[in-house]
Amino acid sequence: MMTGALAMVKCLEQEGVRVAFGYPGAAICPFYDALINSRIHHVLVRTEQNAAHAASGYARISGGPGVCIATSGPGATNLLTGIASAYMDSIPMVVITGQVRSDLLGRDVFQEADITGAAEPFTKHSYLVKNANDLPRIFKEAFHIATTGRPGPVLIDVPIDMQQASVADFDYSIPIDIPGYKPRTRGHSLQIKKAVEALTDSRRPVICAGGGVFSAHACNELRSFAEQCDIPVICTMMGIGALPSDHPLNLGMLGTHGCVPANKAIRDADLVILAGARVGDRAVAAPGQVAGRAKIVHIDVDPAEIGKNMPAHIPIVGDLRSVLADLAENRGWKAPEEWVRQVTDRKKRYAQVEIPPVEGFVEPKSFMRALSRKMKPDAVLCADVGQNQIWSANHFSVADGRFLTSGGMGTMGYSIPCAVGAKSAAPGRQVCAVCGDGSFQMSMMELGTICQENLGVKIIVMRNTRLGMVRELQDKLFQCRHCAVYLDGSPDFVSIAVAYGITARFVSTNEQAEAAVDEMLASDKPFLLVCNVSPDYPSL
Repeated sequence: MMTGALAMVKCLEQEGVRVAFGYPGAAICPFYDALINSRIHHVLVRTEQNAAHAASGYARISGGPGVCIATSGPGATNLLTGIASAYMDSIPMVVITGQVRSDLLGRDVFQEADITGAAEPFTKHSYLVKNANDLPRIFKEAFHIATTGRPGPVLIDVPIDMQQASVADFDYSIPIDIPGYKPRTRGHSLQIKKAVEALTDSRRPVICAGGGVFSAHACNELRSFAEQCDIPVICTMMGIGALPSDHPLNLGMLGTHGCVPANKAIRDADLVILAGARVGDRAVAAPGQVAGRAKIVHIDVDPAEIGKNMPAHIPIVGDLRSVLADLAENRGWKAPEEWVRQVTDRKKRYAQVEIPPVEGFVEPKSFMRALSRKMKPDAVLCADVGQNQIWSANHFSVADGRFLTSGGMGTMGYSIPCAVGAKSAAPGRQVCAVCGDGSFQMSMMELGTICQENLGVKIIVMRNTRLGMVRELQDKLFQCRHCAVYLDGSPDFVSIAVAYGITARFVSTNEQAEAAVDEMLASDKPFLLVCNVSPDYPSL
């Protein structure tokens, strides 16, 4: 006879979970006690929100679901921003929270919070465990839901008495049968046929790759399809790296903060194939205009995403990997050479534009280009939110690695815990977090986690003493009236890092920065590099 807490641990082991991120408390202590004798490695974060962000980074690099854990009340509610961020970016995650005793639910006792209700808008599904014997079924269903269809977070709330109760018969071999949940994987053959016909009739096709390419593990299929038909590819921020940045057909990121070659390509296209992309307002400001000029083929495993932002003439519901393979069977057709030459020549011209230095400061665009040249091809870059995100997205060249950021929710403070998760998933790969001095101060407590876990995470802080992107908005929309954007009172970040025993450098020129990057990458230890950036330097 085992306890519910031990059954929870056994469920995670059955799912092949190697690492979990969390923060303990009274209502989840029985589970943590059972975790002691498990082969699962627990990473203690310094605040619960970062457990979810770390689980997100782990999931995105490992290819499997991330797991995060918190106690009841404030522990659980602190997870909400991380859960919402994962939901918006379709990251598979299983979230485990402790809860007060079942007989006390609804009485507003100490550290009680209705976390299943609070998280409802941000989860694919949630469970409140009422019978310990249901734990094996619930955990198996949770992992299935989190990783199939459109991936996302699933919450399991476990009252402490359910963790302490006995489980009569632990059986993890029960088949999964969830009424109403049968994700479609194969695209409809008639719709695929229509897409092939639209493709062969087009003269200016373009593929728009989104984060769904990674969710479907379809990078190889995307590349094969694009190369076979010679179709130019643009990407959303979440789709960066789906095709290597230096690939001749990759035109870069589109959108408000994207690049000219990508934006002009979608403007001129007569056929747009949306591959796992919802194309929100920052990607396409006027989707109706694009759909008025071009035929739209929208491929997504989630029918709710199709046509949400841009009208779709040919919707295809199905697994992207499968659908792209089906489309690639249209052998022999290629996009017109004139179109391909037009868009790729434009990319080359813009790539040759010189970026002038900024005297007395690090120039961030050329710095990001130099950083990508120096890092290994399979390196992982975790970009935060703000100006640093735009500099990274447009100027860091992704080869065989990954570009990770909070695209849908735009959550500041994401990059460092995401890097913790990514490095935990792939200890042998270079992992670097890039953030501003605002976002760094939202998660700099995780330097403790990095030291405790001995993770060789590299952190680059673009220090401009401003909330740079908000300041830009105030300049543009509010006649340069600045409110609450100056980061006066910030600490000496180098001294903070040294207090943790982490090597740190402060640089004010690109020459100093490149030398510091060489030093940073030569070590397998954590490293903090603070780049002094002009407060007036723009995002684009």
